[in-house]
Formats: sequence, C-alpha cells, structure tokens
Amino acid sequence: MITHAYKHEELTRNIIGCAMKVHTAMGSGFQEVIYQRCLALEMGKQGIDFEREMEMSIFYDSTQVGTRRVDFLVENKVMVELKAITQLDEVHYAQCLNYLKAYKLEIGLLINFGSKRLTFKRFHNNKLHADL
Repeated sequence: MITHAYKHEELTRNIIGCAMKVHTAMGSGFQEVIYQRCLALEMGKQGIDFEREMEMSIFYDSTQVGTRRVDFLVENKVMVELKAITQLDEVHYAQCLNYLKAYKLEIGLLINFGSKRLTFKRFHNNKLHADL
C-alpha cells in the first residue's frame, strides 16, 4: 500500500479537527465571525500557533496595490479562509488560490461552517516554486 504524504498534512488535519469540534458544538447558521472566534479558541486550546485577521499586502509587478486580511495564518505555513454559506462555489475556490499566490504560500484551507455538515477543501499553490 502506497501512502502519499501532503505538505503540512498533520497541521492541516489538526486545523480541520478543530473546525469539526466547532461545527459539532455550534452547528450551522451563525455569521462567519462567530466561527472565526470559536476556531481561534479551539486552536489555542490545541496549542496551534496562528495569527487571526492578519493583514497581508497584495502586489502587482512588484508594486503594492492593496491589502487583504487572511482569516488565519497558521504557523506561518497554512492560510485558512472561512465561510459561513450554504454551499461553496467555484468563485470561492478561485479566491483561495488567488490568495495563496498573492501571499506566496504553498498550502491553504477553505472551511465552510454554513452547511449542515462541515465542508472543507485543501489547496496547493503549484505555481509557488515556478514563480520564485
């Protein structure tokens, strides 16, 4: 049996585990900020190092053109974007990939608390090594 290890697999698994605990306790129907606060508490209890709503610069052609706040930057390795909507759509996936590229990060998680069951998707910035 061949197993494929993903970059930061244990860390992303732990983040998703924290999100599952939050969703089990809170259910769906709250605003995103409520889940963000709960996830911060749960990751803190689990000893996961993170920055919440960290403002990051967006560049075009080496010029800063704006900023964007990432919901969580976990251990300076994994970007976590939260949603509280009924269903994730392609635009949310594109947003997550664009943030990974803009922040020059390799791994991201998109976690949605808005549906009956917690949904999440892991993203990998394949262009990171090609662009550097």
